[in-house]
Amino acid sequence: MTPTPSSYRPRHRGVAQTPSRPAENSVPAQPAEQNTSDDAPAHVPRSGMAAASTLMAAGTTVSRVLGFVRTALLGIAIGATTTMADVFEKANSIPNIIYVLLAGGMFNVVLVPQLIKAAKAPDKGADYTSRLLTLTVVVLGAAALIITLAAYPIISALTYNWTEAQLALGTAFALWTLPQIFFYGLYAVVGQILNANAKFGWYMWAPVLNNVIAIGFVVVFIISFGSYSAEGNQAAEWTTSQTVVLAGGHTLGVIAQAALLLWPLSKLGISLKPKFGVRGLGLEQTGRIALWTLITMMVGNFSTLLHMRLVSGATVVREGLVDGAGLPGEYAANIAELIVLLPHSVFVLSIATVLFNQMTASMQNSDFSSARTTLNRGLRIFAIPVMFSTVVFVVLAGPIGRLFGGNDADSILAGAAIGQLLLIYAVGLPFRSAQFYLMRTFYAAEDAKTPMVVTCILAPVGLIITYTCAALLPTQYLPYVVVTLFSALNIARTLIFHRIAVARWGPYGLGSVLQAYISAGFAALAAGCAGFLVLTPFGGFTWGFAWNSIATAAVTCSVVVAVMGLVYFVVLRAAKVREFGEFLEPVARRVPALARLAP
Repeated sequence: MTPTPSSYRPRHRGVAQTPSRPAENSVPAQPAEQNTSDDAPAHVPRSGMAAASTLMAAGTTVSRVLGFVRTALLGIAIGATTTMADVFEKANSIPNIIYVLLAGGMFNVVLVPQLIKAAKAPDKGADYTSRLLTLTVVVLGAAALIITLAAYPIISALTYNWTEAQLALGTAFALWTLPQIFFYGLYAVVGQILNANAKFGWYMWAPVLNNVIAIGFVVVFIISFGSYSAEGNQAAEWTTSQTVVLAGGHTLGVIAQAALLLWPLSKLGISLKPKFGVRGLGLEQTGRIALWTLITMMVGNFSTLLHMRLVSGATVVREGLVDGAGLPGEYAANIAELIVLLPHSVFVLSIATVLFNQMTASMQNSDFSSARTTLNRGLRIFAIPVMFSTVVFVVLAGPIGRLFGGNDADSILAGAAIGQLLLIYAVGLPFRSAQFYLMRTFYAAEDAKTPMVVTCILAPVGLIITYTCAALLPTQYLPYVVVTLFSALNIARTLIFHRIAVARWGPYGLGSVLQAYISAGFAALAAGCAGFLVLTPFGGFTWGFAWNSIATAAVTCSVVVAVMGLVYFVVLRAAKVREFGEFLEPVARRVPALARLAP
């Protein structure tokens, strides 16, 4: 969960994703005949960018689906709003964030452009790649070792009011998970080397192996130790064997994710050997744009650590409550964000990536009129998937949460706790997507300083608010405070980026953007009413069928979403919402029959 724009995402997806500056790293589309030529650049796939993009998207989709499966199984194995769930989530989330803080930004923002250049050299980048891999192994290997040895103080610093027993459990988990820092770095660097040599699929499909292994170990855990039961004292009865299977299994998945990439790396025909020295790595050519981006990422991730520290306080308070399972902690908060990020990642990110290239070209040619048109078009199109997703989350927050609440006696309370945070996140979803695209506008103009300044202003403000609330309010309210603040910061960033963009490049048609959201909003509201009517007989509001089990929740969600989707489609067509046609346009080009669905 990210209070400021950063690379961090909940670890359930099984892959560390770090944003890079697309203007430098993206590969322009080439004509089909050029892509298949033997003279194609090293960084352009011979099968064409469209095929490569499809392969990458497929890997991402499969990985996300498996991530949801893994998360649901973890709820069965250790519960969702339990001490062990929060302890495991804390230990398993830290390595990804620390990797990004230490080197993730440097590798992606600074070194990736150099990798693409090196791949075109006569030696296919052998010298550069050897130096980069050597630097990665030495720096991240040493960092991972030192940080792992400091597991206890790290867990102590990043948790809020944990007891000594909980700190001991967290440290035991962290000793198994913190070595992931090294393998995340190796995966990221080798993956970028493969991408620079037009081997795109491996990087996106390796996390699938990670999730498969993690799922396997969670299943082994359930078979060996049984599923979580609300009876008894889970933390007091926890054993070393359980820690090894759960934490060690997840670390093994990350190791396999990195190791898998070594095979295609060996097939590149590049002579690699240990080579020390940073000369030629491009570190001295970082430049202001990369520097501002690095600062933005570091501030964003550091503030994430501090915010999630407050959320971890729920772990202690829960043990003293009669219905403690109804109090969401860090695990529940990350699940809620994982869910709400799905439509943003599938629809908004893919659309924004395409439009970003158009906007960058316009900015480079000082064609601000075209840039404003592209900005306007993206914001309007986003309204179609975002407004529908928002209403779906509002209507089905509880049953969706129930999917990840486990199968014990407290699973209904756990599902409701996840649903509460999902509901708060859903309110800010339209602004999350809007601020993301508005921020990309500045990167298209090669201005990374403005996002950095906004981040450096809002991050401290957010921390002041949450830590003031921590001093004034009972700890059990902090998860709601932090998640509410995240949505509020998305709203604030949207307004700030909008005002700066208008002042710099002129009005981009805010009225038409608002009209698109209003039109899509009315259609989504109609779909929401239909969903409410369908959900009622399923017992969605009375702890009935929709809450009985994971299976009944899945059936309920499937039926309600299908009905809501049909109503949404009918209303959009009847109202002749033009953004619906624009949203379908990319898919309709590949499947002409879909063009008839547009108004």
